Amino acid sequence: MRDDYRSSRRALDATDLARVAVMAATIAVLGLPGSFSVLGAVPITAQSLGVMLAGAILGPRLGALSVVVLLALTATGLPLLAGGRGGLGVFVGPSAGYAIGWIAAAFVIGLIVHATPYKPTVWRTALGVVVGGILVDYAFGIPVQSLVTRLPLGETALTSLVFVPGDLVKAVLATLVVLGLVRAYPRAFRRTWQPRKRRGTDDQVQAGR
Repeated sequence: MRDDYRSSRRALDATDLARVAVMAATIAVLGLPGSFSVLGAVPITAQSLGVMLAGAILGPRLGALSVVVLLALTATGLPLLAGGRGGLGVFVGPSAGYAIGWIAAAFVIGLIVHATPYKPTVWRTALGVVVGGILVDYAFGIPVQSLVTRLPLGETALTSLVFVPGDLVKAVLATLVVLGLVRAYPRAFRRTWQPRKRRGTDDQVQAGR
């Protein structure tokens, strides 16, 4: 494993590219169950869970890149989005902002989850997937949805609240998966974490001086 801070300054290697490809494929696979629409506009899918995992596991740069790869392949016509959607038409529909927002979402999630040299904690992982995976994505998706559907921004934001419970469930699942990987397979993160200092140990050292 390599330190995430040093690896952020180096060129991508074969392992990085493989991790990006696997995560892009994971997001695509999460779209296989299909989707359903609420109020006939934006589909609800499991793919945003994959975006949360991409940022939390791969970090900001590679996490965002995995989403870029997925969307680029989708733009060429491959049916990689939930419901078998693909082609440039995906990027001019009501859900276009949410799809583009996935890139920023994965980046922000990675920044928060990997903000310190220590192992991801419950609160930092949960904060990352909620802020990036929900708030940031909504910040992109709601204005575009409003523009495409020609509904007022406030009304669009209000109707979008119907997505929040499902997205919170995905955030919980993403947090559990990430923490499970930290314990069972830390190599998935390809970085070395520093051990946390124990306050009791530090106090004993200072007391002995």
